[in-house]
Amino acid sequence: MRYLSGNEENEALDYLNAAAQIANSATCNRHKCGSVIVSNGSVIGTGMNSPPANRESQRRCSNRKESYDGRVTDKTCCMHAEQRAIMDALKKNPEELPGSRLYFIRLADDGKIAKSGKPYCTICSKMSLDAGITEFVLWHDEGICVYDAEEYNGLSYQYKDER
Repeated sequence: MRYLSGNEENEALDYLNAAAQIANSATCNRHKCGSVIVSNGSVIGTGMNSPPANRESQRRCSNRKESYDGRVTDKTCCMHAEQRAIMDALKKNPEELPGSRLYFIRLADDGKIAKSGKPYCTICSKMSLDAGITEFVLWHDEGICVYDAEEYNGLSYQYKDER
C-alpha cells in the first residue's frame, strides 16, 4: 500500500468525489456507499449499495447481524457498491477491467465522505481480483491509500474489528 500525493492524489479525490455522488443514490438503510472503477483515465463502472435488483422484498436492513447463522458469510442485505461497479463494468466495458483501479467511499450520516477503515470485505476483494482489477483505493485519516488488489485481499482476511 502507498499513500498518494500531488497530481495523483488530486485525481483520486475527483474519483472519490464521483463515488460519493453515486453513494447519494444508495438505498441501504444502514450505510450509503459508492464505487467507481477507472481504466485509462475513464470511469468504466459505477455502483452503490442497495437490495438485490433494488427489490424492496429483499430488504433486510433492519435484521440484526447476530440473527444469522454463523455459516452466513455476508450478513448485509444489500449488494455492495463494489460488486455493483464490477457488474456494471462487466456489462459495459469488460475489456477495460484488467489493470483497472476501484475507488470506494462511504458517506457519514450527515452525507459527507467518511474516512475508511482497514480493508475487510473478502467478498469484494475476491471479486475484484477475479475481474482483473489491480488496485483498490480507500481514503483513510492519513490520506488516500492505494492497495495492490492481492495485498487488499490478504489484508481483508486479516481484519479484526478493534471496537
